[in-house]
Amino acid sequence: MSDVTKINGRPLKPSTLMMGHGYDPVLSEGSLKQPLFLTSTFAFPSAAEGKRHFEGITGKRPGGADGLVYSRFNAPNQEILEDRLSIWDGAEDALSFSSGMSAICVLLLTYASQGDVIVHSGPLYAATEGFVAKWLSKFGVSYIDFPAGATREEIDAVLAQGKAKATEQGGKVCMVYLESPGNPTNALVDVQAVRAAVDAAGLECPIAIDNTFLGPLWQRPLEHGADIVVYSLTKYVGGHSDLVAGSIAGAKKWMDPVRMLRNTMGGICDPNTAWMLCRSLETVELRMQRAGENAEKVCAFLAQHPKVEGLGYLGMIKDARQQDIYDRHCLGAGSTFSLLLKGGEAECFRFLDSLKIAKLAVSLGGTETLASHPASMTHLSVPDERKAALGIGDNLIRISIGIEDADDLIADFEQALEQV
Repeated sequence: MSDVTKINGRPLKPSTLMMGHGYDPVLSEGSLKQPLFLTSTFAFPSAAEGKRHFEGITGKRPGGADGLVYSRFNAPNQEILEDRLSIWDGAEDALSFSSGMSAICVLLLTYASQGDVIVHSGPLYAATEGFVAKWLSKFGVSYIDFPAGATREEIDAVLAQGKAKATEQGGKVCMVYLESPGNPTNALVDVQAVRAAVDAAGLECPIAIDNTFLGPLWQRPLEHGADIVVYSLTKYVGGHSDLVAGSIAGAKKWMDPVRMLRNTMGGICDPNTAWMLCRSLETVELRMQRAGENAEKVCAFLAQHPKVEGLGYLGMIKDARQQDIYDRHCLGAGSTFSLLLKGGEAECFRFLDSLKIAKLAVSLGGTETLASHPASMTHLSVPDERKAALGIGDNLIRISIGIEDADDLIADFEQALEQV
């Protein structure tokens, strides 16, 4: 059975390919869905084949493994998942990991060497900022950051600073790392401007972007100049708050070095999680569309409420530059946003403690609506002055809208606001 990706020359859409791409039922007793391959190792047909596989795995022969060797390197469920993840972003290759942070850490470790400088946007997910600032600094890797909404001129200036700092340290600018929208403010980065600035500066480093808040449905960063797209698959792709995983995708030349380090360190997604993610990918478009429609209705209600100071929602951008970036880069407003209450931590806590449908929990992108207080939870470790600069105040609540009935969610938020 051939893997059909076109009919009469017309490319099939990702939502169609999620039902079978990368899997041949003939190889698995005709099973409609891929089985769960619970094995640590794979039998070679011959000693010569075994040698050839290891030549690829170790890099002695370019091109990687020709087949299945050992489940720390590759396995059927993970390879099917990676084939399908590549489709959503139009990427040549993808790699799966045991968590989003595992993906990010292995990616950064692959490209950073002593004396190097990482240039990144802000805000980043707190654990990402922490890994760069606290852990990579132990090995002589430093960073310079710029605000998410920076202009081309500001990005040029920061890259120049990064190059100068790297030269002084005997290193190079090894990566430009972006997160857009930023967590939890929804601040957008102009990826096209970053691409132009990197090219003008003569840098050969990759541009990586965490696309968790909008991907894979509402933003396709590889089309706007990014080289590597990063996901916490725990969020929208997994979508049911029942697994933890991550991925990166991009051109093979950027993926192969990361694959080599993943082969050494481990950190590949386990087969059960990969199987669950393949199941989730079949409905990711439906789930994200419903959640996005719900968020639009909920935000229309919240925007006019007297106890609401503002919303960090991409469907209601007030800044002209941010709107311009949104119009060029985004295909939808998403379903995760920040709610700014009139007041501070006490008012936020009363609101959160009064919710009846929405759950008080970190994470996002699941079928259920979640709410959290970043300043005292996910971003508690971020220094106060840094939080203030990034706009993560005590009156900010992060909300991820699920696929419940929108009117029920509005009723829940209305009664919770009455308690503030």
